[in-house]
Amino acid sequence: MPYQQLTNDERSLGDLFGELAAETGDLIRQEVSLAQTEMTQRATVIGKNVGFLAVGGAAAYLAVLAIAAAVILLGAQFMPAWLSALLVGLVFAGAAYFMITSALDKFRKTDPMPRETIKTIKEDAQWLKKEMN
Repeated sequence: MPYQQLTNDERSLGDLFGELAAETGDLIRQEVSLAQTEMTQRATVIGKNVGFLAVGGAAAYLAVLAIAAAVILLGAQFMPAWLSALLVGLVFAGAAYFMITSALDKFRKTDPMPRETIKTIKEDAQWLKKEMN
């Protein structure tokens, strides 16, 4: 007897559930893979920003020390050294505050949630409901 492709009407309920289970397993594996890829991409962006922030902070610290010393020495020519040091310290504290709040704002705007994966999981759930009906 030659092999014949069975239609949906001719397949048994067990065959249909088996196929559904296999497709659901494939779908879940694909969703996990998508979530891993999406989270890896986000972690890479966050990691780069943290690295730049740390290296930039170290370089800025060294520059601030040298500039502060020069400005304090210059200011000490016109006012008491303690006042010159205080004024320079306040200026640099204001600049540091601005840079830190700017970097933290960028971190807050980085969304750690795998939005694309969540969207496709919802779509898959709707598809699965249709298949079960």
